[in-house]
Amino acid sequence: MSAARPPEGARTAGQLAEGSYSIRIYVPCDSAALAVGADEVAEALQRSAATRGQNIEIVRNGSRGLFWLEPLVEVVTPQGRVAYGPVDVADVDGLLDAGLLQGALHALSHGLTEQMPWLQQQERVTFARMGITDPLSLADYEAHGGLVGLRRALELTTADVVQQVLDSGLRGRGGAAFPAGIKWKTVAGAQAAQKYVCCNADEGDSGTYSDRMVMEGDPFMLVEGMAIAGIATGATQGYVYVRSEYPHAIATLNEAIARARAAGWLGANILGSGRAFDLEVRKAAGAYVCGEETAMLESLEGKRGIVRAKPPLPALQGLFGQPTLIHNVITLASVPLILAKGADFYRDFGMGRSRGTLPIQLAGNIKHGGLVEKAFGVTLRELVEGFGGGTASGRPVKAIQVGGPLGAYVPPEHWDLPLDYEAYAAVGAVVGHGGIVVHDDTADMAKLARYAMEFCAIESCGKCTPCRIGSTRGVEVIDRITGGNAQTRPQQVTLQNQKLQQVALLRDLCDTMVHGSLCAMGGMTPFPVLSALDHYPEDFGLAAPARRAA
Repeated sequence: MSAARPPEGARTAGQLAEGSYSIRIYVPCDSAALAVGADEVAEALQRSAATRGQNIEIVRNGSRGLFWLEPLVEVVTPQGRVAYGPVDVADVDGLLDAGLLQGALHALSHGLTEQMPWLQQQERVTFARMGITDPLSLADYEAHGGLVGLRRALELTTADVVQQVLDSGLRGRGGAAFPAGIKWKTVAGAQAAQKYVCCNADEGDSGTYSDRMVMEGDPFMLVEGMAIAGIATGATQGYVYVRSEYPHAIATLNEAIARARAAGWLGANILGSGRAFDLEVRKAAGAYVCGEETAMLESLEGKRGIVRAKPPLPALQGLFGQPTLIHNVITLASVPLILAKGADFYRDFGMGRSRGTLPIQLAGNIKHGGLVEKAFGVTLRELVEGFGGGTASGRPVKAIQVGGPLGAYVPPEHWDLPLDYEAYAAVGAVVGHGGIVVHDDTADMAKLARYAMEFCAIESCGKCTPCRIGSTRGVEVIDRITGGNAQTRPQQVTLQNQKLQQVALLRDLCDTMVHGSLCAMGGMTPFPVLSALDHYPEDFGLAAPARRAA
């Protein structure tokens, strides 16, 4: 568990008796940092400094996103914050001896944090505060630009707030990429005594963690975004549906909501405006399919998470049958900045119909995994080779899966394609939630394709036949394609014919799943399967295609 936080405004252990502050050190409380010993490092720093008579104030900030350097310890100096990492408990005494508190040189030093190339080459827009502030400090949040968007929203008409979101070009960051402003306009125009705003934080895709980072590292940004959404649409109650595997995010969100309510940012009279909006956190039960919006609504209502048929759309008949605005964390977290700086500021980032920035998450077999926020238009090669430093194994990259476990495997010939919703759709790929999982040349793409089908079979809610039965049959067909090897030429010819028949069957099955499934669970499972089959047929025992060099 992360270290306990003092109440807002309380004097910290490092505050001197005469009222001045000691040297401030930042140690992340993000789950990724906790997993590699951040709590223990913070305790060791406090203990060793006290032994030496050195006064320090430890602030538990969110992660900057440089996960290969966690725990990343930063010390405040007159020149700025100096970074050290990855820091282990065993390194603490040596760092203090070398002059950590003065920002001195050390083998673990990376210089001024803001000058680190990884951060300098990004466009930190939504994640501008991430790793800089204390996640639960109201004062920190306001000092770094927070609450400006909410105050502006309260000054505008609801129609003007909706128009700002429309004009920004913001699209759903959960994967569907539907224009956010259209949803807002639909819910705002619906006539009902009660409306809701629901944040789907059931972030279950492999290689994704940007939602978790927001909830743990800058939760007031999500609170503010949801409050603005409530004001614009006429909703007075919001729910954040968080996956049960995120205990730290749930605890931080609950505390943030309580502090925001006490400060008048939420409740019956938001910032004295007479407008009402309140929030609650709801813990999910571990079903991947509840990442789909209507299955999430079923779960919020206390039912089994099963996908609903559409229409009716949730924007008109959603939670408890009432008009409901549903977005994921990053979509709602993008809203405060849009209101604070204007639609034009946000729209100036990106390309085509993909406006703004995307928090991209690098994972899998990669040397420097972590979060990179870039404007749309960056390429996979820039991300994986530039920011990621190539594979952790040192072997060549073979395939890159983009968009979670239901995203396509992108082959080398598309690594220079700009990251853009339409450009990716044109080659049968998806941007999705911005999760990128890298595989080196030892990966067996046939096994990965089988895993996608098996994953769907396990996680399907079971409501529609194409998903429930199609995924099970898909596993069987892939097993028939990859099983057995003939020894003589006549047998090889027969085997190849059998393989081709099974490949045709697999493609037909995938077509049925894409066009017949109720939701993206079954509709997108064929993406990784078909991309593996199309671009890496040799892994299925089929003839390899001619491929442009990476």
